[in-house]
Amino acid sequence: MPGETRYQSLDFDMAAVQALAVPIDRSRRMRHSLFALLILAATPAVAGDIEPRLTLPAGDRSVALTFDACSGAVDDRILDELIADRVPATIFVTSRWLKRNAAAVARLAANADLFQIENHGDQHVPAITDQPTVFGLRTAGTLAAVSSEVAGGAAAVTEAFGRAPAWYRDASARYSRDALTLIGTLGYRIAGYSLNADVGASLPAATVARRLAAAKSGDVVIAHINHPERPAGAGVAAGIKAMVARGVRFERLDAAFPQPTG
Repeated sequence: MPGETRYQSLDFDMAAVQALAVPIDRSRRMRHSLFALLILAATPAVAGDIEPRLTLPAGDRSVALTFDACSGAVDDRILDELIADRVPATIFVTSRWLKRNAAAVARLAANADLFQIENHGDQHVPAITDQPTVFGLRTAGTLAAVSSEVAGGAAAVTEAFGRAPAWYRDASARYSRDALTLIGTLGYRIAGYSLNADVGASLPAATVARRLAAAKSGDVVIAHINHPERPAGAGVAAGIKAMVARGVRFERLDAAFPQPTG
């Protein structure tokens, strides 16, 4: 649930992050996990956590909408709008959100052509080892805890949707350097972003709608789909509807960044 404050410039070298995150055969992931922990367990975190910036590949004229479903309920204002206007989106879910929202999970599965479901972790724990809390959330603290959080989220997504996730976004969208390296070694691409629409669903509806109106071709937008009790969701829904009316083209991350084959 990222906020506005940056620990480090969003212009961190995302190419380096993606190089770490070359997808691997899911059947080999357990071996990679053990290997990564053996290599990194004794490696101290480097000061300065990273909040990666992600944009679509050069020349891509689309906008990628990504949503975090951290815990709590589903914001049907947003989900209804996405389905009504057939807007594709990538949704990062936690294990605990999946367990509490069976009806929403069924709607996502019934619209598999629209929704790419990816890993937001098991219990919504930030992948940070060098400080105890961020945004009021207790961090993982160790690489073993980061690995467990990633694995738990992956298992829940696989069980609910029948496919293993390929992308990971942690609870805060920022990472300690050792955790970022570990997650890449486990075979995940890191889901950064370039436009924060709702700042953890904390903004007024009108402000959120204005932020979405500022989205440019190539932007990867982050917002939240788990706070129906807050005004921000109304702004997300209105902003998406306005973008549809303008003829904005939307794209999921798996379409923008296809997995290599062969």
